Amino acid sequence: MAFLRVRCPCLNVKRTRCDLAGKRGSRISTTCTRNMATRTTSLEPLTTLSRWYLYAIHGYFCEVMFTAAWEFVVNWNWKFPGVTSVWALFIYGTCILTVERMYLWLRGRCPVLLRCVIYTLWTYLWEFGTGFLLRQFNACPWDYSQFRYNFMGLITAEYALPWFCASFIMERLVIRNTLRLRYDETAELDAFSTAPYRLGGPVTNGYFKVD
Repeated sequence: MAFLRVRCPCLNVKRTRCDLAGKRGSRISTTCTRNMATRTTSLEPLTTLSRWYLYAIHGYFCEVMFTAAWEFVVNWNWKFPGVTSVWALFIYGTCILTVERMYLWLRGRCPVLLRCVIYTLWTYLWEFGTGFLLRQFNACPWDYSQFRYNFMGLITAEYALPWFCASFIMERLVIRNTLRLRYDETAELDAFSTAPYRLGGPVTNGYFKVD
């Protein structure tokens, strides 16, 4: 019985410690949940100007890569000289931002292939309109006159398939992912060093790391 009297308090102490550890873990879990909820409410969608900027950079980059690839295929130029114009930033940024509005309105009304046809038609209209306007100031940076099915040198039917494919990639990869991006209004300038502690848990590559 003496042995039991000695052992029972130890068991009670262990049980008490376990209970305290469980309560402490529960409090930590509750704190993390609250921090996560606070962080979620502090996330804001990108502004229209921010999305325009991303779309402009995307279009600018794609045009440089496309012209470099075209130069290689046609002339076997291993220097890959990609060219574009600063006007492309405004043209692509505004064009893709308009396609974004179309996507949000059409996504539940028609299939993706039909949407891409609509995007392609809009791209032709926008390319012709901006090209015609820039031509009045001798500032249009492209000329399709060497293509057989061109119209006024501003648009050409030979680019229908490339524009269609670009529209598909634009919706599925660029627009949809850009719309998922969020600002963290509570982030500090040294967010990379403080984020794991401020959030109540470790962060890896901008994502919450959950064990």
